Amino acid sequence: MPSLDAARRRLRLSDNHISVLGFLVEEDRIPDELSQERAELGEAGLVDAGDKIAADLYPLVSTLMAPRVIARVELTGPQGVTSNGAVLGDEFIFVHEAWPGSRESEYVPAEPETLVWSLARMVDLHRDLTDEVDSGEVIQSTMGLFDQVIERMEAGKSEEPEVVAEMTGAPSRLAEVLAHLNCMWRMTVVWKGPGEKSGPDGLSVKVLSVWDCGLEGYWLRELPTEPVRDGQVDASSDLRVRRTSAKELWRLMTDLLPDEVQVAAVQTQA
Repeated sequence: MPSLDAARRRLRLSDNHISVLGFLVEEDRIPDELSQERAELGEAGLVDAGDKIAADLYPLVSTLMAPRVIARVELTGPQGVTSNGAVLGDEFIFVHEAWPGSRESEYVPAEPETLVWSLARMVDLHRDLTDEVDSGEVIQSTMGLFDQVIERMEAGKSEEPEVVAEMTGAPSRLAEVLAHLNCMWRMTVVWKGPGEKSGPDGLSVKVLSVWDCGLEGYWLRELPTEPVRDGQVDASSDLRVRRTSAKELWRLMTDLLPDEVQVAAVQTQA
């Protein structure tokens, strides 16, 4: 169920609840398949009988309807895939985080100087002893062999990494690292304006793909090169990952943001 914590300006909403709010703002007819979500918003007091949206929703709705920057964090772990992120508008910034197995995400207002902290929390970025042994080690393979290693590990068999490597033909080091895999995450930032990856639609995109491998540390995926388009990667595509540190990932997260947001986001680091 959707809900509002007025004291802290927090909201719990699903993607379908957001869709309903969009239809109401545009004064369009709400599709029948979203009738339950419309009723839930009414029960929660977020929309009245006349389809008027509660004033407490204005900051979030206005930001979602006209975003300047969108950050999406897709995290794949033992409990499946969760989608988190941030939306920056002209007046407000909201971060949102999902809970595995729940339809709703929590939307919370944020400030520019806390944005990188929020993104880092979404992926549980943390310092540990592996930062002291940041060797810059590189592993090279193919996406097909990577998929085979993951499939064998997900099959639930108690196989040593050496056995997995032998059975799949993958590099032994790849199997060793993936044996400690906690999660994989992909952070994408999109904005309208100039950037390194500006497309014909005027949108700029920056992406960061990382493996969190516990005792084996953090690994930055350098190949396939991001952003990856649908159909661009197959089993023969090159895979290259490089061991990195939480400190470098913090810097790379900051660099994902457009310049004007970047400056505000690092103010507290000066």
